[in-house]
Amino acid sequence: MKTTQYLTKIVQELSQTAALISDSETEKLVNQILESKKVFVAGAGRSGFMAKSFVMRMMHMGIDAYAVGETVTANLEKNDLLIIGSGSGETKTLGAIAEKAKSLGGVVAAVTVSPQSTIGKLADITIELPGVTKDQSEGDYKTIQPMGSLFEQTTLLFYDALILRCMEKKGLDSHKMYGKHANLE
Repeated sequence: MKTTQYLTKIVQELSQTAALISDSETEKLVNQILESKKVFVAGAGRSGFMAKSFVMRMMHMGIDAYAVGETVTANLEKNDLLIIGSGSGETKTLGAIAEKAKSLGGVVAAVTVSPQSTIGKLADITIELPGVTKDQSEGDYKTIQPMGSLFEQTTLLFYDALILRCMEKKGLDSHKMYGKHANLE
């Protein structure tokens, strides 16, 4: 297969994922993001990269948002929101972070393939995304892509869709958000 044929197949896989995501759980997450004083995100590996792109867009909206583990991350306080992206929901470090957030009175949201996982069960809000875990042992969705690529890509697009919904609810557009874009480059 040619590279562009693979790209077409990837786009087809991604186009089928949106209809499988719960609108009601998603709306709960949007509302929690907008109601929280601070929002934290965490993920390992590629899921962590997707989370960092999400934090950047929340910052552009004026939301006080942080990536867990960065040197400039604030402290999580009662009722702050922690969003964890983990395909398996079993990443030990992320599980420990979820437990710590709960012990501090935080609200935990899981974005995962596996809602019955350790992190999924700890979460107050669980968003099940279609896909498979990186070892492809969990998830009913079929993909031509390696490891957790479909989950990671869906996560990025899901986070961008959350941003659009938050923008709508806050009355923001791209022009208003651009004012918060880095300008020291």
